[in-house]
Amino acid sequence: MAKTSIKNDDTQKTQADPDTAERFIQEKRLGERIRRLRLKKSMGLVELGQHTGLSASFLSQLETGRVVPTLRNLSRIAMVFSKDLSYFFESEPATVFRVHKQAERVRLPQTGVEPPTYFFESLGYMVTDREMDPYYAEFLPAQDNTQPKAHLHAGFEFLYVLRGDLSLRHGDQTAMLTAGDSVYFDAGTAHSYQCVGKRPAEAIIVTTHHGPGSQAQPVRGSSVAMHRTTPVA
Repeated sequence: MAKTSIKNDDTQKTQADPDTAERFIQEKRLGERIRRLRLKKSMGLVELGQHTGLSASFLSQLETGRVVPTLRNLSRIAMVFSKDLSYFFESEPATVFRVHKQAERVRLPQTGVEPPTYFFESLGYMVTDREMDPYYAEFLPAQDNTQPKAHLHAGFEFLYVLRGDLSLRHGDQTAMLTAGDSVYFDAGTAHSYQCVGKRPAEAIIVTTHHGPGSQAQPVRGSSVAMHRTTPVA
């Protein structure tokens, strides 16, 4: 009888206390993690429901913490976002916040062209596993008979002209940009830049690492979106 009593005491000690389990779930903020994954993919609740077999109403309650998911439901959601089930229970990474001082930046020339037609400085090179690459670029006035070198890369690119006049060629399209103009385009199409003024042009450029298949795609036939500060005559 004494042995049985000891065994029952040990069992009681290892049983999960409901309040403790609830606090554990709250600390892991499962709903917030699911919401971040969904928004990162530009996915609505209805679309996520179609992929997981769960209703949009249930998913909404799940994200706001009004219901607790089962491991089976978490597994369905994890598979949609190519995550392991352990993702929801691991410690959350520290929030990214990194200041880059101007004196820390390195000015680099355009590669593969001599003399270079532009110089650039990375504005985020000290951030590991970054989701985008921001740059400051200075484009030099074009010399006689100089043809800009085209390049391409995966993902998308955004360019905002700070000052000067810049010509951007994207596939068979050419856009003339001036200070305050911006352009967003599919970087998988060959593109090049050329300063068309007598003074250098400056711009902020942001490139993403994601290809068209990993986020909401632009409307076909409109792979370049330009925004001007003044109406075009």
